[in-house]
Amino acid sequence: MRAIRTFLISRLARHTAQDADVRRSLVETLYASPASLTIGAVTGTAVGIVIANLSQDPTIDAIVAAVCIVAALRVVTAIFFHRQLVRGTAVASRVWELVYELGAWAYAGLLGLMSFATLVASGNSVMHMLSVSMATGYAGGISGRNAGRVHIAIGQVCLALLPTATGLWLEGSTGYRVLAVAMVMMILGLAEISSTTHRIVVQALKGKRDQSALAEKFERLARYDSLTGLENRMAMQMRLQDIFDNHMSSHDAVAILWMDIDRFKEINDSLGHIVGDQLLRIVAQRLKEVVRDNGWIARFGGDEFVIICPNADRLTAQTMSREIIEYFAHGFGIGDHHLEVTASIGYAVAPQDGRHMDELMQHADIALYEAKREGRNRASSFSWLFKERFNRVHEIETGLRRAIEGQELKLVFQPIVDLESLHIDACEALLRWEHPTLGPIPPSEFIPIAEGMGIIEDITSWVLRNACLAAASWPTDARVAVNISPASLKSAELPGSVIAALLESGLPARRLELEVTESIFLDDSGQANTILLELQRIGLRLALDDFGTGYSSLSYLRSYRFDTLKVDQSFMAGVSANAEDRAIVRAIGNLARDLAMDTVAEGIETLDQLDHARDAGFTNVQGYLFSRPISCEAVAALIASGPLIPSEEPPIITYPRRRLS
Repeated sequence: MRAIRTFLISRLARHTAQDADVRRSLVETLYASPASLTIGAVTGTAVGIVIANLSQDPTIDAIVAAVCIVAALRVVTAIFFHRQLVRGTAVASRVWELVYELGAWAYAGLLGLMSFATLVASGNSVMHMLSVSMATGYAGGISGRNAGRVHIAIGQVCLALLPTATGLWLEGSTGYRVLAVAMVMMILGLAEISSTTHRIVVQALKGKRDQSALAEKFERLARYDSLTGLENRMAMQMRLQDIFDNHMSSHDAVAILWMDIDRFKEINDSLGHIVGDQLLRIVAQRLKEVVRDNGWIARFGGDEFVIICPNADRLTAQTMSREIIEYFAHGFGIGDHHLEVTASIGYAVAPQDGRHMDELMQHADIALYEAKREGRNRASSFSWLFKERFNRVHEIETGLRRAIEGQELKLVFQPIVDLESLHIDACEALLRWEHPTLGPIPPSEFIPIAEGMGIIEDITSWVLRNACLAAASWPTDARVAVNISPASLKSAELPGSVIAALLESGLPARRLELEVTESIFLDDSGQANTILLELQRIGLRLALDDFGTGYSSLSYLRSYRFDTLKVDQSFMAGVSANAEDRAIVRAIGNLARDLAMDTVAEGIETLDQLDHARDAGFTNVQGYLFSRPISCEAVAALIASGPLIPSEEPPIITYPRRRLS
């Protein structure tokens, strides 16, 4: 009931306010044309003076004098109010309406009285004609002019014509009485005209008001975000452009803070959009509490907010950013949920960080990217070093799409040697990219970018195809090992790409080994497990790469059947001097032997490391002691040459040392 009462009261208040607006407009129409009012006053005064001169009657003289005084007062008040109206200082109040109403009725009544007195007291037909014509003409004109306030118009018509009609009837002649009857009918006609005109005027004003309200509504929709009530992207860009165009000289600095909510998509996906929307509204309110009158806030879409702070230097922007992040530390209570949410902020300050709106916005966005790259829940100030890194990433992104089709990517292969026979048991395919302008770019740099762009599946398909084609050309049944990105394991396209590569190359499935890292076990969605099982069913081998450096639990060794464990080169690098590394290497060797898995010791560069790998029970080794990454043709020749002789000074070739693919 309270809600209904509140709704009704608000509706009544709105309609009352709307009616008041219309009424003010109607009152303003009364004073809109001082010229027409002045003409009527001058005409009435002139006719009255002529009648007074002809009659020489003190009563008529008194009436004419009153007509002149009222006419003069009406002209003065009309001109005064109209000037205020033009200047925009006029207030169409009830007082001004009453002033006009009393003056109008007094003037119309005096004209009617003058006509009545002339008809009754004088037999001069000229005076009769003047007085009746004046009253009739005035009534006809006023019925339209003052129709905005219909009661005033009808009142004036009655006050001017009823005394005149009475005088005509009392005069007694047939013609006069016919005219009296006609004048009464005229009163009814003019009243109808005034009412109709009033209705049309009111409808026009209401239509104008509704159109204005609609325009205001659309303008608000265009400038404000409907969810949070904050300004939107367009409004904020207009505001910022105005600062740069017109007010930059008056501001020592202008700071832009670009903020987004960390992992907001996860909240939306797990708790639903209703909770996400409520969170955005609460965040908007908290930002208002922090920013107060020191700037403007806009929602730029999604979970991104931008704050413009005029007269704010870098220290001010830093302080405000820190305050916003601290505000988030209190958490957010939404229904039954208490959300521990963090925020990342990037800020840039003009003119040091940019002298144009677009440049400053871009630099604040770059600073936000750096804040998220460094771990989220922090604020980052723009640095021109960020811009250089951003430009490099942009060039890499642009070049990656071209690299696959333009044959800029290539594969090299590093042998994996069987420790017992010293024959090449397998080769790991390593991806290399020579950028046309940036030069060699390591996989550790461009693979994460490809994952972020969503093209890692295309690159994986290319690598699988070319690795299988290369292995099919080798003189023995040596396997080829391909690193698979964790992002590719989340894609249902991987099994299809593997099968397509095997079918095109004719390579048996047992000769293809897929290497995955322990990071895949951080994803408990089950999708990676499903894909791995599908790949094993078709006969592929699976290798666990960089073993011991990632996921801390060994329970996954019970859930997945790996064919090979590859021990990270960081353990082998210190095995000669570090007892702990030796103990770890031996433990891994024993674990793999008990689980019937092959083992590969990576990064073997010295004979001493090779001996420790043998002592630990490793089945295979890989490293510069036997070969650096080489071309497909060189691998084929090396396989055909028979057992490899380890050398601590292998020939140096120009391939980058990084192994990631």
